Amino acid sequence: MYKRNAQGWSKHLDFMLVDELSLQVAFILAVLIRLGTMAYSTMLYRNLAILLFLFDFLVMVIHNSMHDVMQRGYYIEFLRTFEHSFYVFGLTMIYIFATQAGVEYSRIILALTFGLHLVLGYIYRVLWKSVVKVFGLQRGKRNNILVVTTPENAEGILQRLSGKDMVGYVISGVVLTEKTDEEKILNYPIVSDLDGVSDYIVREWIDSVYIDAPFSDERIVKLMDDCSVMAVPTHFHVPNMTRNGVKRFSEKLGGTTVLTTSINYATPLQSFIKRLFDILIGLIGSIVTLLIMLVVGPIIKKKSPGPILFKQERIGQNGKHFYMYKLRSMYMDAEERKKELLDQNRVKDGMMFKLDFDPRIIGNKILPDGTKKTGIGEFLRRTSLDEFPQFFNVLGGSMSMIGTRPPTLDEWAKYELHHRARLATKPGITGLWQVSGRSEITDFEEVVKLDTKYIANWSIGQDIKILLKTIGVVFRKKGAM
Repeated sequence: MYKRNAQGWSKHLDFMLVDELSLQVAFILAVLIRLGTMAYSTMLYRNLAILLFLFDFLVMVIHNSMHDVMQRGYYIEFLRTFEHSFYVFGLTMIYIFATQAGVEYSRIILALTFGLHLVLGYIYRVLWKSVVKVFGLQRGKRNNILVVTTPENAEGILQRLSGKDMVGYVISGVVLTEKTDEEKILNYPIVSDLDGVSDYIVREWIDSVYIDAPFSDERIVKLMDDCSVMAVPTHFHVPNMTRNGVKRFSEKLGGTTVLTTSINYATPLQSFIKRLFDILIGLIGSIVTLLIMLVVGPIIKKKSPGPILFKQERIGQNGKHFYMYKLRSMYMDAEERKKELLDQNRVKDGMMFKLDFDPRIIGNKILPDGTKKTGIGEFLRRTSLDEFPQFFNVLGGSMSMIGTRPPTLDEWAKYELHHRARLATKPGITGLWQVSGRSEITDFEEVVKLDTKYIANWSIGQDIKILLKTIGVVFRKKGAM
């Protein structure tokens, strides 16, 4: 029976145990140095030892601290160890502060634990890496793997399969899809041709077969069927997993295994964190919006009779229609007057609509002497106060705090294939485009480029950076919509 390789944090359980051990040793030494007693002798510090164990495990799982641990050099390993220890120490301090238990614990013990964990954790990791490299094959049962590939891909595939990530695997032989007079490739023996490979597998010690060859070749299909009959696991290589910036990964769908292609993807945990973040921000923003409406609502109605809120049908994630809310900053007939102003549009291809001076905005008018006068509408836009009702959308789930700006129906009707990429994520109040110039960018292709870049490189950390930049942009009143 085939044992699937561990994935994610579970791939390095040995390093996780090593780090847990180093933390407990550090804690024991800290208590011994400060109090002269064993750390587990009192209920207070015994409970803290358990919490340290849990915090350490939590950081390793969520932060994935051991990712690529075998490939990291001494300097990078020290930085990762410091970062990991800092997070554990930070969680411990947050717990002590939240429970108001600061007076019960010695701050010297906490500081010593952090310092010793940094030193011992680093030493233990480096030493354990040496053990793994020297006795790598003894970490698990030896797995003889047969490589089936094309002549042109053979060297590259064999080099990759001989790397550090293949600890425990031994390439027992190579099978080429075309006949050759060569007996070896990179010192690996060519053991059979494609027509006779099934008979070879029957007679030899083969734990699994790695295939890097076109699936359109009927002999490859037959080989995989034969391996299925022989109960020999096969690994079919899908080349270019990130070709053209697109990621491909396998998953289960309706009980079947499929290869999924996407510009990017979020894990269930990342999606949960992003939605939780949107709910918290949306709730706070909605309360602030109600307060703003109490102040500016009467002014809007006085200057332009009509509703305080303006709702407009927009296109959301993957083409879903929804209504987006804003504080009304334009006169009631703004949409009808838009046709009269199309020739003044700053975005010449018509993919967005922006004017240098929009007479449809409440209070905007050009005086007889040519002077341009502004009012409440321009103030709302310049300060971005008109955007606040979109927190209702965020709270409801049709928008996110960070994303791409949703197009109007007429803009969407003009979209070409590559423009559709902007809709791959939930629309946001702010995003990479806005903090990169906001309405100062008038080239729609540049907007698409920035939005696609945001989606392809999305992460929780990137959202936080954009949010912080947005706050700075709004306070500087730079490029307001």
